[in-house]
Amino acid sequence: MNWQDELRQNMTTLDELAACIPGIDTSDDNARSILEKYPMSVPRYYLSLIDPGDESDCIRKMSIPSFSEMDISGTFDTSGESSNTKLKGLQHKYPQTVLLLSTNRCAMYCRYCFRKRMVGSHTEEIVEDLDQVLAYIEEHTEISNVLISGGDSFLLDNSAIERYLSALCSISHIDYIRFGTKIPVVFPERITSDGELQDIFRQYSSKKQIYIMTQFNHPSELTADSVKAVRCLQSLGLIVKNQTVLLKGINDNPDVLAGLMKGFTKVGIIPYYVFQCRPVTGVKNQFQVPLQTGYDIVEQVKRMQNGNGKCFRYALSNPDGKVEILGRSDDSHMVFKYHQAKNPADIGRIFVKEVPADACWVEE
Repeated sequence: MNWQDELRQNMTTLDELAACIPGIDTSDDNARSILEKYPMSVPRYYLSLIDPGDESDCIRKMSIPSFSEMDISGTFDTSGESSNTKLKGLQHKYPQTVLLLSTNRCAMYCRYCFRKRMVGSHTEEIVEDLDQVLAYIEEHTEISNVLISGGDSFLLDNSAIERYLSALCSISHIDYIRFGTKIPVVFPERITSDGELQDIFRQYSSKKQIYIMTQFNHPSELTADSVKAVRCLQSLGLIVKNQTVLLKGINDNPDVLAGLMKGFTKVGIIPYYVFQCRPVTGVKNQFQVPLQTGYDIVEQVKRMQNGNGKCFRYALSNPDGKVEILGRSDDSHMVFKYHQAKNPADIGRIFVKEVPADACWVEE
């Protein structure tokens, strides 16, 4: 069975889910309404990581719909992506970087997804004319790197991945290429069983440096299968970096998050960011951790790491840019720094804001 056929075996309905997990109510109209609005798709591999007898299982919370998703508070575009869209599927927020939304599909639809507005349902925001996109990149010589995301960029066919790589590797001012993917976490056989994909990456990694930006959020996801996929990518000359999301009830425990970071350094994954969960509609009140609490967790985690395990930044991404959460100035004020900014004058700027104990976000 090839990976496309395997993916067709994903759990997408309540009836399928009920056959594997006790207590799923297939007659629940609310649950069906959630699935109509925010689709579910769980690979059988990832489903196998769930303890079916534990309703608070972390893998379950990240993959199985909850009634909390019907909460309408929050917004769908928390980072101002629409204002940074220059062509369909192309965002250019920071001078050196373009982001390409290559697909609206994922192997697994995360319940905390910050692109909940489009992933799995709408295609209005994904790349339509690749030639036009490539022309834009060639014209803007300040661009030094391209992030191919989605959805999940590894849900593209191999021919599409090769087309991106072939075209981008021919542009002299591109230093490196990134792929945003959760495939190593949720569907590792896409990598380990596909020799053609491996050959493509082996070929093009000798032309440009390729980074894989993945998202492990819990130590339970670092299985023998997922580590095998990571090792496979590394053997092809690719660098694997991880962007963890701080999630209430998942990894908002210092010991859990520290265990994840230790797992990264053990297998050569570079811990890049711990991101504050965004105030997305259907996500905000279910998964967000207060900023002050998050800072305390991150500081405790760093104390438990060696040097390489401390290299991640605790940050949030709002319409202004990527804001690093540095610390406290007193009990009610926190210190922030623009790690990256839409307005170049803000880059590196440090600022202090009053942050109540229950505040989970910093607005523009």
